[in-house]
Amino acid sequence: MKTDLTDTTASKINKALVKARRAIGTPAVGMVLTLVIVTDEENAYDALKAAGDASREHPSRTLVVIKRVSRSPRDRTQSRLDAEVRVGADAGTGETVVLRLHGEVVDHAQSVVLPLLLPDAPVVVWWPVNAPLDPANDPLGALAQRRVTDTYACEQPVKELAARADAYTPGDTDLSWTRITPWRSMLAAALDQVACQVQAVEVEGEEFNPSCELLAMWLADRLDVPVRRTRSAGPGLTAVRMDTDCGPIVLDRADGSLATLAVQGQPKRAVALKRRDTAELIAEELRRLDPDDTYASALRYGVERLKQENGGDAPAKGERDAGGRNTGEREAVPAPVESVAKGPAAEATAEAPVKRAAAK
Repeated sequence: MKTDLTDTTASKINKALVKARRAIGTPAVGMVLTLVIVTDEENAYDALKAAGDASREHPSRTLVVIKRVSRSPRDRTQSRLDAEVRVGADAGTGETVVLRLHGEVVDHAQSVVLPLLLPDAPVVVWWPVNAPLDPANDPLGALAQRRVTDTYACEQPVKELAARADAYTPGDTDLSWTRITPWRSMLAAALDQVACQVQAVEVEGEEFNPSCELLAMWLADRLDVPVRRTRSAGPGLTAVRMDTDCGPIVLDRADGSLATLAVQGQPKRAVALKRRDTAELIAEELRRLDPDDTYASALRYGVERLKQENGGDAPAKGERDAGGRNTGEREAVPAPVESVAKGPAAEATAEAPVKRAAAK
């Protein structure tokens, strides 16, 4: 059931929700949280579709806040609120209210959203695009227990990570971090299978992908070993190589769908590691509303610190130096053998401090 309201108020929207629930025969409110989506008209459809798919796992009241741009100075001084109320099949398993703000009310969106929040239910605010630099101090972000951004949608995603670290508040999270959950689980499980110490790590992925930086910072923070960030053609993350005193551990995903896990002394295994859509990412974030301390620790490790330890950005595969040498070709991974020969380089590496991985 869909109801359109023009030049309306929050009180009229609440009455329309009650009337719509009674019309479809579900007068009780069965939602577990309020999801507030702050976006523009261009990205509203995709965000609403993802939220609708996620509502099958987390029934929620979804409030979509769309700030409309006024064309003339006269229109900017006039406030108007238009709403679209969806209940039943048009709203997945919850309720959806699309709010279009015009004029001065654009700067006071929290005054429209606050009366529509479910009582005694947690609030999650999600910015698919154009997230504020400090989500916790944003008027809408201050209403939420959990604030979800996506640095992948930013123009300069890697620099955005540094800004997120400076403004981090418990409850902040990033879909770029959520994207690497399967990678973190697989790498931690691989290290649990061997009694080895990690000495160095290489993370390979496309250039402007903050998930690659976050994974590299997480590994550097948890293992306390040098982590090298190299670039590839993608898609997304393509490989992680860990050098251990028992031989290399390689998780390679060249096609964005199926990965190969190679552990020294064990047969290679195919691992399903597909790239997930936004609905799956949002559903995962809504499963937990407590602060993510692991994300905070990895984020605070810092992109600049990662670059300094690497001695600058590593070249992409196929780039050539001044002498015409190919500087970015992937080094061949040695085949599993019973013993690993130790040369001078290996002895120098063995003297560096190493740590075992802590499975998460």
